[in-house]
Amino acid sequence: MVPVWCVTPDAGGSIIRFFNTPAFSPSGRYLAVFRLPYEDRMPQPGDAGQVVLIDLAEGTERVVAETRGWEAQLGANVNWGGDDHTLFFNDVDPDTWDAFAVRLDPLTGESRRMGGCVYHASADGRYLVSACVKRMRRTQPGYGVMIPDELVPRNLGASEDDGIYITDTETGECRMLVSLAEAIRTAQPRLNLGGDANEFEIYGFHSAWNPRGDRLFFSMRWYPAQEPRFDVLHDPKGGMRFAVFTIRPDGKELYLAVPPEEWEKVGHHTTFLHTGRKLTMNLDIHRNGLRFVHCNLDGTELKPITEKVLGSGHPSIHPDGRHILTDTYVFEEMAFGDGTIPLRWVDIETGEEKTLVRINSRTPNQEQLVGMRLDPHPTFDREWRWIAFNAYENGARRVFVADLQSVIG
Repeated sequence: MVPVWCVTPDAGGSIIRFFNTPAFSPSGRYLAVFRLPYEDRMPQPGDAGQVVLIDLAEGTERVVAETRGWEAQLGANVNWGGDDHTLFFNDVDPDTWDAFAVRLDPLTGESRRMGGCVYHASADGRYLVSACVKRMRRTQPGYGVMIPDELVPRNLGASEDDGIYITDTETGECRMLVSLAEAIRTAQPRLNLGGDANEFEIYGFHSAWNPRGDRLFFSMRWYPAQEPRFDVLHDPKGGMRFAVFTIRPDGKELYLAVPPEEWEKVGHHTTFLHTGRKLTMNLDIHRNGLRFVHCNLDGTELKPITEKVLGSGHPSIHPDGRHILTDTYVFEEMAFGDGTIPLRWVDIETGEEKTLVRINSRTPNQEQLVGMRLDPHPTFDREWRWIAFNAYENGARRVFVADLQSVIG
């Protein structure tokens, strides 16, 4: 329904980061993508991928950095800062297996190593937030960095030494915002783990700044402590539970916003509303199918945004307050059954739904290698007109751009 361009038509393996992170530079001229070194197997420690800058005005691309700090779903967590001269991404030193964030000027090549790592950058680029990227693949692969299995730290019980970290990108200094133990101990309302904390392995995972930079959310995951495991999300023994917290960057107003009792109804993909004052996500809130829902930052008023359509994929609510953009997984009800899926444009008031683009997102090996699936992750630019998304076309991962002006009005 809308104009679409493939912006990585030559080399394969290209992806944007996530649905809540603009892949477009602040001016809109450039697109930052990550290029996997291969697409037929899981990442291995020490293998290097590329950070690629695409000039949308000139139609050219340029490799601006190599990095060993990546996994297959979010790449190296490439984030723009407050201007076109500021990119952040993760890297790993293969001599020490230390992980760290890099601040790069993609136009001049000037770079600087940061303290801590990056999962999400504030809109002005002043601060980074991240859980421990080394530990992430214990619960699910794809979102952190690769180091040798035997070096991946393990959290037995509620850790006072691991948590959510903030990096000041001007000084490069990193500090722990809140430990996992503190979050369990002090959040309101109190988190019910379902047993004694020492019975579980407990980890941080997703984290993000709101658009104003005055609140963050982070997710916690925990599961029964047994033998050391990886990818517990897809482990038949399973047992993993989830919760989402919100907090101020000074550590105050720590709330349990989405407790495990709600997640157990089946839910995923929390993000901030554009106002920064609510969280949105998919949740089977009435146990009759996923719905797009929202709640206040303290978890109150959790309710559907609309009951007229089913939720799916990675939803973003447009600032017009009227429309939702999302994708679907290939196994969800809205998918077409042949590996192609819709980019959905949902009218919240009427329930009318349009398929903006039909794209293929099934990779040849995703049934055997779940961690190598490809999610479209449609994300807006900062003007809320253009979107970028991933698709699998002509035998490779590729990034596309679409112009939504005709449907936004």
